[in-house]
Amino acid sequence: MPEETKEPNPPSVEDSAPACAAPVTPAPQEAKPVAAEAQPVQADVPSLSADTSAAAAPKPAAPAAAKTAAPAAAKPAAAVPPKPLAPKPEPWDSPLIRALKAQYGSGIREASTYAKQNYVVVDSSIAYEILLRLSRIEVFDYCVDITAVHYPKREAQIDVVYVLYSFHNNERLRIKTQIKDGEHLRSAVAIWPTANWLEREVFDMFGIEFDGHPELKRILMPDDWKGHPLRKDYGILQQDTEWVKTNIGIESAQ
Repeated sequence: MPEETKEPNPPSVEDSAPACAAPVTPAPQEAKPVAAEAQPVQADVPSLSADTSAAAAPKPAAPAAAKTAAPAAAKPAAAVPPKPLAPKPEPWDSPLIRALKAQYGSGIREASTYAKQNYVVVDSSIAYEILLRLSRIEVFDYCVDITAVHYPKREAQIDVVYVLYSFHNNERLRIKTQIKDGEHLRSAVAIWPTANWLEREVFDMFGIEFDGHPELKRILMPDDWKGHPLRKDYGILQQDTEWVKTNIGIESAQ
């Protein structure tokens, strides 16, 4: 048999490595993964030292041009709505007024409408006749109120006002008459029984006397009270000091 050919021995690593090659460093072993539940979860918390240092650091000064702010534009003033005009008396004409003027002539001094309310100004000498006609013929069957107004600088100082209502016509009417201080009027109790207490109140507060009233005496103030509180010449702090001292036992009721 032929003689087996022997391969030459392979060169060793030391023989094959060049003389200038660096020694080979073994590769580090890979770290074993840690279980997820064992690793603590850390929140992204900003560094306190970084914030502190940032806050402590002086802020750069703003440019000089930025310090002067532009003036704010003035707001236009809100428009003030005009005040509504006060109502004014307007002439009032009706079949009733024409009938009254035809019968009493100049005794009907004025017939007007003010704030949607009709009123008639009559002479005091015919006031009772007007009231009687309105009750009997015009069916103003309810005397709602009797009141007065005091005008101390006027010759006829007192306005006496009768507020009437007609249930039949569903109509309201005011009758006004002017009298001088101390002048009397005829009572309307014979026309409307409700005028009894109303006339007593006008007598009590204004001192106006109604002839023919069944029992004209004070209704609000004591019988021996001095003065009439709703007159303009009766001061707001005025009082009957004598009555207060005698009946209440004090110097002042204020």
